[in-house]
Amino acid sequence: MNRSPTSLVDAVGAGAAAPAARADRGVAGSIFNIQRYSIHDGPGIRTTVFFKKCRLRCLWCQNPESQQELPELFFNAEKCIGCGRCEKVCPEGAITLRDGRSWTDRARCTGAGACVEACPQGARSLMGRVASVDDIFQEVSEDAIFYQESGGGVTLSGGDPLAQPEFALAILKRCKEAGYHTTLDTCGFAAWHAVEMIMPYVDLVLYDFKHMDPDKHKQYTGFSNEPILRNAKGIHHELKVPMRARYAVIPGYNDGEENAAALADFIANELDRSVPVDLLPFHKYGGAKYQRLDRVDELAETSPPSEAALAALRDIFLSRGLTAKIGG
Repeated sequence: MNRSPTSLVDAVGAGAAAPAARADRGVAGSIFNIQRYSIHDGPGIRTTVFFKKCRLRCLWCQNPESQQELPELFFNAEKCIGCGRCEKVCPEGAITLRDGRSWTDRARCTGAGACVEACPQGARSLMGRVASVDDIFQEVSEDAIFYQESGGGVTLSGGDPLAQPEFALAILKRCKEAGYHTTLDTCGFAAWHAVEMIMPYVDLVLYDFKHMDPDKHKQYTGFSNEPILRNAKGIHHELKVPMRARYAVIPGYNDGEENAAALADFIANELDRSVPVDLLPFHKYGGAKYQRLDRVDELAETSPPSEAALAALRDIFLSRGLTAKIGG
């Protein structure tokens, strides 16, 4: 069940602490985590705000709980004792008992959370929460001393922050007003007007490239890569925001030499050789998340790339005169 960022305002109410004159008063959105002391999401020590909602559906997504906008139920079947308390309190009637354990009809579940409170074993939890800009800013500001001492700041990640553009914009504005360095981690799949309004408040873009072949990109993510490549060029050349390219290496999907060479050529020729590249090896940390969302992990049998394979791919980027390293 998806709703626009403006509809989320009603979910947090009008009790924000921001002054009435603020343009972002009452602006709200959906997140699933705030990670403090991050060191891989931009320069220095950072606080990373993980947005929910992403339009892409990458087969290898390691944060499947980030794809939908509103909170989603996480269910740990191993903890369930089949007591039936969740079934009794569900306002949507989405829960039934099957073979001694609870089962949730995901199509009917709205993430109300009554079952989470009722479960005595902690088998149920909600991934994600609705928050106001004031909520987010108050939390990230607690680490301001670390930003100042390390050259760090605040990173918006996800999901994809560009999928909630008004919410992202309001947070970025507040951070820039406070003097914090800002980083945006995005796949770039968004309307240009959203990109254009947000980028003046971004100091660094971490730009995630999935696949260079438009047909395979659509096969693996649900959409063509054409707007992603177009936005990358616009951000670099028109808006002139510093960028780091990120290439998640997924064995059997986008790790071929042809794809790596196409990406290297795009960065070197369509962007600039000054854009550094991070090769991010696929990992299997997301497997348990698919189980708890009652979803199939399409890459359950896929293994991380070898060090030798990663080094060979890195050499392709180096051969184009690019700066490239393995890891974020």
